[in-house]
Amino acid sequence: MFKVKILTHLTIGALFLTSLYADEQLDKYESLTGFKGSYNEKEKVFKASFPRNDIKISVDNTQLDPFMGLTSWSAFTSVNENTFMVMGDLVLLQDEVNPVMSTLLNSNLQITALHNHFFYDIPKIYFMHIGGEGSLGDLAAGVKNALDMVKEIRSKNNSPANSFGGPIISSKNSIDPSSLEKIFGIKGQSKEGMVKFVFGRSVKMDNVILSSDMGVNTWAAFAGTNENAIVDGDFAVLENELQPVLKTLRKGGINIIAIHHHMTMEFPRMIFLHYWGNGNADDLAKTIKTALDLKAN
Repeated sequence: MFKVKILTHLTIGALFLTSLYADEQLDKYESLTGFKGSYNEKEKVFKASFPRNDIKISVDNTQLDPFMGLTSWSAFTSVNENTFMVMGDLVLLQDEVNPVMSTLLNSNLQITALHNHFFYDIPKIYFMHIGGEGSLGDLAAGVKNALDMVKEIRSKNNSPANSFGGPIISSKNSIDPSSLEKIFGIKGQSKEGMVKFVFGRSVKMDNVILSSDMGVNTWAAFAGTNENAIVDGDFAVLENELQPVLKTLRKGGINIIAIHHHMTMEFPRMIFLHYWGNGNADDLAKTIKTALDLKAN
């Protein structure tokens, strides 16, 4: 009986110390990040959530509470004494996506995916997955900057924008491909005043080499006029190329529309990002060419 009592007291004491440690960790994270959250002692993770209570979103004619997947979040864990890791997911309206992306990239955080989670959502919602390593204060500041950017955008207009705001493109396409061909260094494919450039890459899947015509390529298609053009396309990038390419495209004013994969079990791993830009065709092409030149292989 005496041994049982000792074991019981030791167990209670251990639980008390564990709880005390978890409380101390929670206080530490909340103090250093400026976020209110929860601490998971088993996983050693501090998580802060930010419900999108500022907007009403319906999916398939049903208004959703933020509890149903409309909550931004960021989670932090320790790598070592001075280095931490953050992962998260931001719930964003269309006109918030690219300003928030630039804010995060400028804060040295990474964008790891951008896509939809719903169909028939009104207004349309995108989800931006983020990550990064560094000091806890710097990581938290990057997340806070992104959340503040959302607030700034919505403070100016409660309703999401319905366009990127560029000039209206001529309904008659008349792109002269010659200057674009000089910039890209290859001949474009022309059709009815439009021009497209394709840059193939290669991966291996099930010991089969797949290249451009199997969809492993970067492409850029131009319409409008050389002075007032639109460009859309797809970038095929390796994982270590993604962040530099995103930074280059955003610096050149090109909007990112989606970041995801098109295949599984390929080697090397290839990520695809879709983009849209408007402006002078040569300027757009130079930005894309700069991003193309960042290829690791």
